[in-house]
Amino acid sequence: MYMIGVDIGTTSTKSVLYNQTGEIISIQHKEYPLLTPHSDIAEQNPNEIFDAVLKTIGAVIKESGALKDEIDFVSFSSAMHSLILMDEFHKPLTNSITWADNRSFKYSELLNSKYNGLEIYKRTGTPIHPMSPLSKLMWFKHEEGVNFNKAQKFIGIKGYIFYKLFNRYVEDYSILSATGLFNIKTLDYDEEVLKLLGLNKDYFSKAVDTTEIITGLNAEYAEQMGLNVNTPFVIGASDGVLSNLGVDAFKPGEVAVTIGTSGAIRTVIDEPKTDAHGRLFCYALTKDKWVIGGPVNNGGVVLRWIRDEFASSEVETAKRLGIDSYEVLTKIAERVPPASNGLIFHPFLAGERAPYWNANVRGSFFGLTLSHKKEHMIRAALEGVIFNLYTVFIALSVLMDDEVKTLKATGGFAKSALWRQMMADIFEHEVIVPESVESSCLGAVTLGQVALGLKPDFNHISDMVGVTKPHQPMYKNVLIYREILPIYMKVTNQLMDVYLDMANFQRNHEGNEK
Repeated sequence: MYMIGVDIGTTSTKSVLYNQTGEIISIQHKEYPLLTPHSDIAEQNPNEIFDAVLKTIGAVIKESGALKDEIDFVSFSSAMHSLILMDEFHKPLTNSITWADNRSFKYSELLNSKYNGLEIYKRTGTPIHPMSPLSKLMWFKHEEGVNFNKAQKFIGIKGYIFYKLFNRYVEDYSILSATGLFNIKTLDYDEEVLKLLGLNKDYFSKAVDTTEIITGLNAEYAEQMGLNVNTPFVIGASDGVLSNLGVDAFKPGEVAVTIGTSGAIRTVIDEPKTDAHGRLFCYALTKDKWVIGGPVNNGGVVLRWIRDEFASSEVETAKRLGIDSYEVLTKIAERVPPASNGLIFHPFLAGERAPYWNANVRGSFFGLTLSHKKEHMIRAALEGVIFNLYTVFIALSVLMDDEVKTLKATGGFAKSALWRQMMADIFEHEVIVPESVESSCLGAVTLGQVALGLKPDFNHISDMVGVTKPHQPMYKNVLIYREILPIYMKVTNQLMDVYLDMANFQRNHEGNEK
């Protein structure tokens, strides 16, 4: 018998077919474009994503040779914060507006200044930011009133997939807890927020636990995927909280750090909790397990920018040697001492979420002198990503019920020994790298096993996840980072007053280059 985990991501959908012991039998993924005609716009075609779900599920079943009756269940992970407006005929009025869309930044500022955004955050667990469907809906209400008034449902991308498959509007607690519309204490839509939007619960999907099992699959789609119409589908949760499950970081004191294109740091607690300063999210894993933490916009995207804009000769060298260009960059950075001889990089190339929740922050090098070379800039960029994650870690440590016992690092950066050592030195903590891959899909499958009663709890995931040799902090490096981190934080705070001025200047002059 087999289990399928599906991860609906920002750039692709991935389906993974596992056997009963958690061994990966087949992986398939299908990419789709992110539509960015303007720097503040980030949309996707929901039907392309639905097609990717159908095709990847069908492909893993076909490749494995599994029969229809051999699929125990399909369970879902999904990116958060998406918004689709549906018309009276259940057709999309809009594309899927993704977390990266920044058009509602003025309404995030308005929510904070006029509508006591901090109190909204404390009820909903979602910091006020343009990523959230709450801010997006405020923008639609005031800037795109025609579509707002036509809409009969406001849903996310997972809700769209499940409507297409089952002709039902359902959203799970995990996805809803990341909208800014959902009260995490009552597990229902927040009445004050709905009143602010001039809407009622009828405009939204039915809220269900992440372990909700749905059957009655559309026969045509069942045939396309190679499934029975009565195959159980588990609605699942969001990709971030499921990644904690998938790397075996769900017990007290266990912290997961992920850096892919973006990044996040998270831990699991037993009841919802928010930060007095609004720095951290609080999202549901199940109705009884919650994840607190912070996402950052700027992870691997920073190193990609360095590669593309500063390192053409290094990229060419990598091609000639037949090795990965990022490996060349990290080798260069290894030649530079910790703290890059006093060069600091603020990694805010794409605005920032945690801990500042400010779409207007901008990147910068600070401390440049004539003695600094390209290799210093490369290392400073790598360090800047970890510095920013560390500031989130400080806030997280305050809210945790237990002391930090383990740091488990995943994502593309975990492949780099240099980046892993940097994290151990900056966080002053042992860093463990789980061997498991596809953590969100594995988390979805583990959740599915519990939902169907195949497993009593999540403890069995420890048997599925191996670990590599941990990295220990190097004391001499720790001392250096203790000196420069306060400077990094002080400069960041002092620049807050001018970030908005620079962001407005850039928006006013965008497209004027000759």
